[in-house]
Amino acid sequence: MLSVKEIFSLKNIGLAIVFLFFMLGGITHFTDPNFYVSIMPPYVGYHLTIVYISGVLEILGAIGILIPALRQMSGNGLVLLVVCVSPANIHMWMHPELFPDVPEAFLTVRLVVQVLLLMLIWWCTRTPSTAKPAV
Repeated sequence: MLSVKEIFSLKNIGLAIVFLFFMLGGITHFTDPNFYVSIMPPYVGYHLTIVYISGVLEILGAIGILIPALRQMSGNGLVLLVVCVSPANIHMWMHPELFPDVPEAFLTVRLVVQVLLLMLIWWCTRTPSTAKPAV
């Protein structure tokens, strides 16, 4: 049985944040796919297909980080996924006139938060090393 201290450790709080971010985000790929299609750069093809695939990958990654044996691999996958969807965020930032309902400052902050999200995913999904340091 986990103690309260273990349940509320910083890593577990990080895992919870990452889980909620990707589970809820993944679900919205199916409940509001037109939003995701609208932010994709025009040079990317198969918009709707990519939205659905990335939604599935977000949900699978979110579930995967909850399973200790799959946590690191799922974290790696989520890092890769965030990097792969970055062109949409960069496209929005570079073309704010296409998104008049979104404040420009938000688009800039969003890119910073994306970097912080990458760091959080990496940190909270790493398996602790059992190797002892060489003396």
